Amino acid sequence: MAGSQDIAADARNARVKVWINGTLVPRAKAMVSVFDGGFIAGDGVWEGFRLVGGRLLFADAHIARLFQGARAIDLDIGMTRAEVLAAIEATCRANRMTDGVHIRLMVTRGLKSTPSQDPRQAIGPATVVVVAEHKMPPASLYETGLALLTSTFRCTRADQFDMRLNSHSRLNLIMALIQAYKAGADEALMLDDRGFVATCNATNFFFVRDGEVYTSSGTSCFNGITRGKVIDLCRTHEIRLHQGDHTLLDVYNADEAFVTGTFAGLVPVRAIDGRGMLPGGKVTARLTGLYRALVGL
Repeated sequence: MAGSQDIAADARNARVKVWINGTLVPRAKAMVSVFDGGFIAGDGVWEGFRLVGGRLLFADAHIARLFQGARAIDLDIGMTRAEVLAAIEATCRANRMTDGVHIRLMVTRGLKSTPSQDPRQAIGPATVVVVAEHKMPPASLYETGLALLTSTFRCTRADQFDMRLNSHSRLNLIMALIQAYKAGADEALMLDDRGFVATCNATNFFFVRDGEVYTSSGTSCFNGITRGKVIDLCRTHEIRLHQGDHTLLDVYNADEAFVTGTFAGLVPVRAIDGRGMLPGGKVTARLTGLYRALVGL
């Protein structure tokens, strides 16, 4: 498997304990009901965290995004922000984890009286799950870079489905990824409904031309925490940044490109629609170094 979510195998993950509604259980026994809203209809929100040197990176921003998403879909998590953070920390302690860890926090609408998409069928509190794993990208990912394929599946407008919402419903993104790897690429590059470059199926997208950085306006892409940090780094270190509407023609004339995400940070791109470029060019390398220094890697 190749892609921005590729992982280096770690045997310790077979023994991890998973936090489910306040109880830590062995991985093999970590289960939820088939009547759970997340299973029935993808009714929920999630968040990814990274544990580095005993610190949850940008925890406040991730927690804020989780609660904003829950409020947007009228989902009561049933826990305070401090309690959610404490659950994550308890999971890491129980697994004796301090570094090189990726955490997936998942919140669904909980049990329903019958299989139905109707939120009014919920009969109990939200289901909250914390999965913490020893998870690092393989070193080869940063050396080789990703090959992207422009997908025919489009990102939706905010009045159709707001891409900034970390929803459990990811089928359009999964379909885009399938299309990409079936064609021999690693990840899908996705356009918005007007044909401008928006995002990748699991990461945010940037490209570089003549030493200047370009990315989408942000209206039809993930509300990425890492994306925001890279934008801040550009501004702080006087790297000229253009946020706006960019076409595939603009991208095809790029000197470099990279994607961003919580798990892998900045990952270089080696090709887009068969058009090769040097992975890890000068600007990508500089921003990668700045980001690694920011997070303590």
